Amino acid sequence: MLYNASPKTAKQLIPIVEEIGDMPLGAISGALLKGLGPKLKPKASTDTWWREIVTPASAVINNAHELEGTPLIRVKPYDKFERIAQDKRRGKTSRVERKPADKEWIEAFCRAADPYNAALVRFMFETAARIDQAVSIEPDDLRPAENKVRVKAQKGHPEGWITVSPQMMDELLALPPKRPKNRKTGKFMKPRVFGYGSSTGYNTRWKTICKSAGIPYLSAHPAGRHGFFTELVVRQGVDPVTAAKAGRWSDPNLPMRIYAHAETDEADVRARFRTNHVQADTVQTSKSKKSQKE
Repeated sequence: MLYNASPKTAKQLIPIVEEIGDMPLGAISGALLKGLGPKLKPKASTDTWWREIVTPASAVINNAHELEGTPLIRVKPYDKFERIAQDKRRGKTSRVERKPADKEWIEAFCRAADPYNAALVRFMFETAARIDQAVSIEPDDLRPAENKVRVKAQKGHPEGWITVSPQMMDELLALPPKRPKNRKTGKFMKPRVFGYGSSTGYNTRWKTICKSAGIPYLSAHPAGRHGFFTELVVRQGVDPVTAAKAGRWSDPNLPMRIYAHAETDEADVRARFRTNHVQADTVQTSKSKKSQKE
């Protein structure tokens, strides 16, 4: 009750509290929290266990430590052997590598899309904005004279203005703002540039567009942030520090580890070891010797 949980976190905490809520905080160990995963979510991955069980429970315990001086807890992450074993039990592989968008995918998508969704995917591919940041943009968040767009704070980063290309700004200004309806209340929201009221509202429409375009479906994250970083670093050779700063990553090691996708085929890599290098002929023929004397 000391912890000020968000609605989402509170929902995650309910089954945890039902399981261990009567235990003294000092009796709760990292191993105990990790052991709740198989019990509460037997078909989930270790990443889900960590995100939805270990993390919220640890936050509650450490919040009490700060306020009341109760014991602090540190939990050792699940290792790769635990992850592989759980994947085998549930018959499903976790951490499947995402396929990032490239320029060809973006153009094919835009040819089949309406102006709003075409502008949306171009905006995320160009700026690395998250889908929630993109769909939240309102007309007042545009500064046409400076080619700047305001994006809201998210994941530890403050609200800020990002620069877009003049062509991107022209696309945004050409979209008449729409007032989406709140699905929970039924009331109309403030006008938004892309017309979506939530970060999931685009999914169905994008699947239809991808099918019409004859391209594989990509959700907003691989189309946007993954595509942005792979395009700059892997395809165009921009240094990771510059690319990370442009995409608003505070640490360039994070996007290099998660967002940069190798695009060289493994067979091509192996073939490089079998390539015969051209060597200079060190043996001169009599004809060449004669030409040298001449």
